[in-house]
Amino acid sequence: MGLIPKHKAYTALAATSIIWGTTWVAMKFGIKGLPPLELASIRQFIAGSIFIAFFLIKKEPLPTIHQFKKLLFLAFTTFVLANGLSTWSLQYISSGLGALIGALYPLSVVLIEYFFFKDKSINFLTIIGILLGIGGIAFVFYDNAFGVHPTGYLFGLSLALIAMLSWSLSSILVARKYIQMNAYFGMGWQMLISSVILGVFSFFNEKTVALSAVSFNSWMAVAYLIVAGSMIAIIAFVYSMKHLNPAIAVLYAYINPIVAMITGTFFLNEKLTATIIIGSLITLAGVYLVNYSMKK
Repeated sequence: MGLIPKHKAYTALAATSIIWGTTWVAMKFGIKGLPPLELASIRQFIAGSIFIAFFLIKKEPLPTIHQFKKLLFLAFTTFVLANGLSTWSLQYISSGLGALIGALYPLSVVLIEYFFFKDKSINFLTIIGILLGIGGIAFVFYDNAFGVHPTGYLFGLSLALIAMLSWSLSSILVARKYIQMNAYFGMGWQMLISSVILGVFSFFNEKTVALSAVSFNSWMAVAYLIVAGSMIAIIAFVYSMKHLNPAIAVLYAYINPIVAMITGTFFLNEKLTATIIIGSLITLAGVYLVNYSMKK
């Protein structure tokens, strides 16, 4: 009987790795017919509403004022900054590069913990991993930095880096039990709150598109992001974290960029050069060393 949960857990890990890798390509598809912040707002509004409705039907109590204040902060860091800015960044950078920058979050978690939460567990192997991760990204950046739109490219990189740092901060707060409530219910509220904030930003900063004018392809991308990215993959991720060793469960972080690069090459004709491949492998090796050193 013990083998069945393991089998399911590995299936969940595979689903997380593949789905979250393909969501970068789906976002790139979606922003061809929708402004990025508007797309993120629609995605979070529908997904959040589904989560909240499900738990309200199950008689889950509404968040208290104290919980709601914390939900507001997490909504801003996790879904406005991390998700919203990463979606926006794809106007200027490839889906594969966006996923690769996102994979750097374990490195920034270590640094944030060290400098702001006084966690002094960094060792020599951790430092080597951080240097490799940064060096690999710099290698990839160099290959793309002098293209046709260098200004837009650098702006996209900045958005992606801020998004990654915001995700790292959210991960630390969640790990430190920043808010005490059902994780899925809380996530639903964060999505719903963030959808309102993103919608306001979109209204004042983008040329928004009427829902009736959204293209079929963009709606299909939004549907995939909601069902696969915001629901199935998250449920699979939590399941794999519960039933697998954490060192195995985090393997999705190394697979996501590879999936994004391969699918981006096939479906979006994104450039995949030897420099990008080598730089990506160096970065992922650095992320692995950081995770390994912290586990040790």
